[in-house]
Amino acid sequence: MPKIKTNRTARKKFSVNKNGKVKRGKAYHSHNTAKKSPKRRRNLVKTTLVDQKDARNIKRMLPYA
Repeated sequence: MPKIKTNRTARKKFSVNKNGKVKRGKAYHSHNTAKKSPKRRRNLVKTTLVDQKDARNIKRMLPYA
């Protein structure tokens, strides 16, 4: 049985937690930070879960996660 290739972009952007749910980083953190409040910038650093409808496709891109 041959090895399955991992999608390299997906590997950098997503990870799977121990419950099998897919985590992702939040957008809009890296630029125009002067306009954003400190609370908003702090919350943009945190990770969040991917919606279950999209998680199935992402898990297919990460066969060994």
